[in-house]
Amino acid sequence: MTKLDVLALGAHPDDVEMSCAGTLLAAAAAGKTIGIVDFTRGELGTRGTPATRAAEAAAASAVLGLSARENLGLPDGFFRNDREHQLPLIQALRRYQPDVVLANAIHDRHPDHGRGAELARDACFLAGLRMIETLGDDGQPQAPWRPRTLYHYIQDRQITPAFVVDITAYWPRKWEAIQAFKSQFFNPESDEPETYLTSQAFGRFMEARAREFGHIIGAEFGEGFTVQRPVGVREVGELL
Repeated sequence: MTKLDVLALGAHPDDVEMSCAGTLLAAAAAGKTIGIVDFTRGELGTRGTPATRAAEAAAASAVLGLSARENLGLPDGFFRNDREHQLPLIQALRRYQPDVVLANAIHDRHPDHGRGAELARDACFLAGLRMIETLGDDGQPQAPWRPRTLYHYIQDRQITPAFVVDITAYWPRKWEAIQAFKSQFFNPESDEPETYLTSQAFGRFMEARAREFGHIIGAEFGEGFTVQRPVGVREVGELL
């Protein structure tokens, strides 16, 4: 088992890279262990294949220096927040025992993102109930585990963040991790159909969003998050 300090969850490969890779890099620079669990293989995507997406995710993982990454293989577009789909995520949470979980936006353009947020919320709670029995990779019963905090990153839709992480120092590597998904973003060499994500304008939007979040905290680049319960601090001096 690889114990993680911060675990990012994404409905699709590349959700995390686009939305909170800088935060993961900042955590790693502070000495924390980081990882990603993707829910689906993105098999309904217009471009690429599940095999392509898996190879791209591996390349992005190397850029980010992850301690662990796995794909739950849930059905793209059709997973639900129910027992069938909660159990694999509960197993992953118990396997990695993260203190902090980062999850999809609570509401967004893609319906999988909102469902992914709900699935993450409920699985994080249920993973702490000892009467829910799951087995680890070794076939032995897993101990219950409940993450200390759950935050939701912001994706396509404009959402006012509860807090923003300064990722200025990590923007170049975040962008490199995004670009590892060559099938999904602007690539003049590709002959696949154009999509919402593949225009140069979408790339400029991602940069503008990061600059906007950075601007509101006095930094160059930032990533915004929402919360479903207030964030506590030990003393006011911790605030920027």
